[in-house]
Amino acid sequence: MKLSTRSRYGVRLLIDLARHGNHKPVQTGEVSKHQEISVKYLEQLIRPLKQAKLIISVRGPKGGHQLTKKPEEITLGEIVRLFEVQKELVECGSTPEKCSMPDDCQVRLAWKSATQVLYDKLDSITIDDLEKGNISET
Repeated sequence: MKLSTRSRYGVRLLIDLARHGNHKPVQTGEVSKHQEISVKYLEQLIRPLKQAKLIISVRGPKGGHQLTKKPEEITLGEIVRLFEVQKELVECGSTPEKCSMPDDCQVRLAWKSATQVLYDKLDSITIDDLEKGNISET
């Protein structure tokens, strides 16, 4: 599974809001400078994050965007599920009808199991963990 830039940049956007928000909105231009992501691309990410109620937008001269939840309540798994079209490692994991041997394919079951392990791990990592550098390679 290769994660899209939408997932990767969406995570970076949320980390930046956690890091620089301090209970106040952060302007898109600031995030753009901190993360080296274009404002136009960030705006495309903001819409689904708002729809998922992970961020809110505040209008006005001191406006911008801020998290709606604490950083320790937002998981990497939640963000990946939001932005990825294909959420399984292989297509037949969630749609057995696309498999020529759905009842007898042990490989499909292995891929499905591996996908679950991946999301279990992603669900255990929060924006707070990433912002504070609390991630190990194991």
